[in-house]
Amino acid sequence: MPQLARIFVMPRSHMQSGRGRSQGWTLAYEPGERQRLDPLMGWAGSGDTNAQVSLNFDSKEDAIAYAEANGIPYEVEEPKPVRIKAKVYADNFRFGRPENWTH
Repeated sequence: MPQLARIFVMPRSHMQSGRGRSQGWTLAYEPGERQRLDPLMGWAGSGDTNAQVSLNFDSKEDAIAYAEANGIPYEVEEPKPVRIKAKVYADNFRFGRPENWTH
């Protein structure tokens, strides 16, 4: 039986506020076997080469079409809705601010 693949949107990096590399859809295989430690070097690895495969697509439909055309079983993970919290710089200096300003 072929290995299950996940189709999902890569989450944005928490190191930056931008949305780079979070626009497209990714098809990645689920791990086929557990990782094991190499006795000599101590590195973690496995014999599953599909775990190294990650394909990027412009749309969810393209990723689904690729999986169906190649007979790959898949499951789609819908992205969580993005909530934008409005921030106003002037609130840092507002009178009656509940927390102390630490600068």
